[in-house]
Amino acid sequence: MNKDWILLTKETRRTFSKATWVPLRAFCNDEKGRSTQVGYVCDCFACGSVTFPPEHREQAEQLSWSDIGIGHTVEPYAYEDGYYATIEQYQYNDKEPIGVELVFEHPQPVVGGKKWILNPDLVVALRLIKEGTNWVRPEENFVVVAREELEEDGSHRLIEIKREFLMDYLAARGLSLRISSYRQRVEHVASIEGTDYSTLENHQEERDDGRFELRINSLNDIFGGSWAAFRAWRTDVDEEEDAPVMGPESDENTDCESTKGNRSGYEGIRVEGEFWRDEWIDHQDRSLRVRGDKDNTLPQFIVETDGTRLASTHLNNEDVGRWLWFRSSVVGDLLNHRGFSLKWYTSETGGISSTSGYSTHFGINTSDLITVYAYDVARLAAWEQHVWAAHNVVPEGKVSSELLASQVKAQPASTHAAEEKLFGVMRILEAGFQQEFGVALFNHDIDDHVSMQQISRFASTDQSSLLRLAKEVVRVFSDRLNIRELRKISTHVDKKKLGSNKLLQDILSQKVGVEKARKVFGPIVGVYDMRVGDAHPTGSKIGEALELAGIDQAASYLRQGEQLIHNFGKSVWLIGRLMFAAPDR
Repeated sequence: MNKDWILLTKETRRTFSKATWVPLRAFCNDEKGRSTQVGYVCDCFACGSVTFPPEHREQAEQLSWSDIGIGHTVEPYAYEDGYYATIEQYQYNDKEPIGVELVFEHPQPVVGGKKWILNPDLVVALRLIKEGTNWVRPEENFVVVAREELEEDGSHRLIEIKREFLMDYLAARGLSLRISSYRQRVEHVASIEGTDYSTLENHQEERDDGRFELRINSLNDIFGGSWAAFRAWRTDVDEEEDAPVMGPESDENTDCESTKGNRSGYEGIRVEGEFWRDEWIDHQDRSLRVRGDKDNTLPQFIVETDGTRLASTHLNNEDVGRWLWFRSSVVGDLLNHRGFSLKWYTSETGGISSTSGYSTHFGINTSDLITVYAYDVARLAAWEQHVWAAHNVVPEGKVSSELLASQVKAQPASTHAAEEKLFGVMRILEAGFQQEFGVALFNHDIDDHVSMQQISRFASTDQSSLLRLAKEVVRVFSDRLNIRELRKISTHVDKKKLGSNKLLQDILSQKVGVEKARKVFGPIVGVYDMRVGDAHPTGSKIGEALELAGIDQAASYLRQGEQLIHNFGKSVWLIGRLMFAAPDR
């Protein structure tokens, strides 16, 4: 270790009022070596905290480490006269609560130990959920708001909260947080001569709004010295009696002895630095989350063809009468966030469900842009609006006709998205196969809604992502085919060598002929070859695979993705239609 380490030079400069994370309660005591020997090192940080309203600020200013530090008890108390002090109350004098605790203590004498509990009011007010050792806020992309650290035995060593969210909560309740912290660093060395500590001397000083103390002592002065022990006992108890009773204590029925000695021989020097500080975390009278204050940081959106923008606050009106345009990449960006999902309503419209609790209705226009009614974006959480704003563009290609049909004409289109049709026809084929052959077509089931989040035209943004989309489509169909049962049904001479697609194609050829079956399977084979191209893009014939899959390479990648899904789904539909159709009479 070095001089700056023991003097806590860097640590005392840092205040929690400017930190990202604020400790609410901590006892982090990291030790190495034996505490009485040379080589021992200790690095300790501890703190306690209490919040206070303005009317008790002056009184709280007098409270320090002994009053609100880690040693102060945070428990409920029932007085004999019927007064009950809840666990949230901080009392300086009995029955006079002046503050609010944010971390509670929960002693567990039966099972051992003591748990720390984050104030449930804070948890519910910020709408947090517990995940492992973190409290997260689902409405803001599951951001970690508070977190705890545990020792190996499960006991708590730290609970801290992100200052941004703490200040929001404090503002809503009109409170300020007072933190009393303590830092200690210790090293036992054989001698300070020739070390970085050789120039140090015992001293105390006021530093960085706190108090620092450095002490250098021999280990023998600390752990050595004289000791004494005293033992007293009763002499009037007959151990042979069945129910002995002791009388009043007196000199005649008691005896005692004392011993004393001296400990020494502790070699080495203890170098110890300590720092105490009290500080305030004050809110800025702004509570967007808990109190719902107006957010002045919301983005602006392009609303006119000349690039004119309007603030989100002006668009947050159900009767705003405007639409917004976005690059289609916004869908993929949103779906990359936890808790978001995509649902299709028609061929060109759908909804994006978000952690805000809303489903944003969108449409795809002739320029492959996403169009959304302005109010549907302006009502979202601030961070979601910023994601949308990053993809906002000048109006082009008009509003999606199918979106207008639903929102203006109240006549939703009767079309269906290629994505939904693909999963629908797979279910139809699966049911028909079970009914016709009495066996399962697929090895395992899938969740259509979950799989549809990956299998979407929006996943196709360039050739590489188009090939990955092909891989996902193959994964939910070809890779799930029950090869073992298909081989039992197939009549092909080399059926043991055939893959899943070829086996199913052979079974279809038994009904419609080899040539027709090959034609039906063309898009499926093309998509499968594209899947191989994802792994070996330079060595595969991507162009031939795209042509076989029926994909127009002149179209946008969004439309190529849609064509891939549509053509694959059409082939699956034809397989079922031809395989289970009634024979011609």
